[in-house]
Amino acid sequence: MAAESSYIPPVADYAFLYREAFGLDLPARATDGALTATDATEIVGAAGAFAASVLAPLQTVGDRVGARLVDGDVRLPDGYAQAYGAMVEAGWITAEAPVSAGGDGLPGSVRAGLGEIWNASNAAFALCWLLTAGQIHALDAAASDEIRETFLTKLVQGRWTGTMNLTEPDAGTDLGAIRTTATPRRDGTWAIRGQKIFITWGDHDIAENIVHLVLARTPDAPAGAKGLSLFVAPRLLVNPDGTLGARNAITTVAIEHKLGIHGSPTCVLSYEDATGYLVGEVGGGLAGMFVMMNSARTGMGFQATGIADRAYQQAAAYAAQRRQGAVVGRPADAPIAEHPDVRRLLLSMSSSIFAMRALGVYTADLFDRGDGLAEFFVPILKGWTTEDAVTVTSDAIQVHGGMGFIEETGVAQHYRDARIMPIYEGTTAIQSNDLVGRKIVRDGGALAEELFGRIEQTIAQLGDHPIAQRTAERLTRAVAASRRATSALLEFTAPRDPFAVSVPYLMLLGTLAGGWMHALAVVAVLAHDEASAEDAARLTAADFYGAHHLPRVHMLAETVAAGEIA
Repeated sequence: MAAESSYIPPVADYAFLYREAFGLDLPARATDGALTATDATEIVGAAGAFAASVLAPLQTVGDRVGARLVDGDVRLPDGYAQAYGAMVEAGWITAEAPVSAGGDGLPGSVRAGLGEIWNASNAAFALCWLLTAGQIHALDAAASDEIRETFLTKLVQGRWTGTMNLTEPDAGTDLGAIRTTATPRRDGTWAIRGQKIFITWGDHDIAENIVHLVLARTPDAPAGAKGLSLFVAPRLLVNPDGTLGARNAITTVAIEHKLGIHGSPTCVLSYEDATGYLVGEVGGGLAGMFVMMNSARTGMGFQATGIADRAYQQAAAYAAQRRQGAVVGRPADAPIAEHPDVRRLLLSMSSSIFAMRALGVYTADLFDRGDGLAEFFVPILKGWTTEDAVTVTSDAIQVHGGMGFIEETGVAQHYRDARIMPIYEGTTAIQSNDLVGRKIVRDGGALAEELFGRIEQTIAQLGDHPIAQRTAERLTRAVAASRRATSALLEFTAPRDPFAVSVPYLMLLGTLAGGWMHALAVVAVLAHDEASAEDAARLTAADFYGAHHLPRVHMLAETVAAGEIA
């Protein structure tokens, strides 16, 4: 039986993306030359070495042992606290936080690489930092000086971790249904009462304290989302001198028993007049929380890439050593990686992963330079990459054959861990409704047309090489189909029609953007005087993606044009 493969960080891909794929040095542009592509690649390499040696070995024990609730407190597997301490000591937590919050302020394109690496090595563990990073951004944007001094500094240092408390038993997607209340006290604090569910890393034993960011309804607040305010509520109260005090009135009622990410404690929390502190203005809760949600949704794209790549690496390693049956046109002892269909599966996986990885870097760079397309890409990055990652992890099982269905092989964990991604931090339907309702329909398709125009600029740069020509032809047809689909969305008269096909439209744009990422790679590779083995692999991946993945754009365009079929 095959053992789980070791993790190999994709440092070469990030070096290519930072230095060549987009035609310039991305980190240098984002930092006015303070950090170059060479520097960024070294950072990603160091993170990869740390993750492979410290985090990756804990992935299996996290899955098989998981989080446990013992006498009201959550306990993580042996090694988790030590690994988190090592991560803090190495400075990885502070490095990713913005300068305005007291961090080192690595550019988004570099954080994209780190996000993938943390998640590939141990996705359940990485969720702790993903939520903490999101809370740092939210508090940095809206918190008072007092809250920043009390909470933000410790979060940036990694001494405390953060959570996001939205969901309740009767309030999931519809946040306007939240019932948790916050009542003002004479001392300026608030008494928070209610129950929150599905709280990722809501309780644990790997850091000194946990800071919960909570949506709650104040007295006499209007109904719906406009009546929500945002509060911080620590697990342990903080004394005036900054030391930790008594336990806050927050009880961990249960932890969920889940399909995957067993090493991430998903908690049910009961707030029993717990002490909280207002963040921002009364009634401004949703706006403040959306800062954290957007950060988390972008992070989901990096998580999807990481889990998918770890599954691919394991499948490729297995296919390279497994021998079974005669392989057409190959020696008798050829491994199954030489079987045409296994090779198809592996190329399908690897070409998808490169597209995800490149789009993550591109989107992060858009935020770095305040480009208008940045927000446009958030639902695409979150929705398309997470859906595709589920397919990739399923294909990894398929490569293993019957062995893939056996838990001891380890490959099933990637699929189980991936399956939550199209659900949490807003389902794919929520992402697609945002894309269609708030971005496409609202601006008459202007941002979509901006995307199509940028793709056409890349098409014009593709030269006479056979793969470049095929890439240009395929991408040109895909852009035309995408324009037709966008026009169909804008021309619908029935109000339900755009939302009945919003998910297919999101997947269409994601697939198209993936093809664009490969086209950019082709342009960069063909500028080399001599082709390396890596260059040849990138050209093959682009050709495969164009032939096997990009045609889905045409199918999805037909679906979009049909609208709702009652």
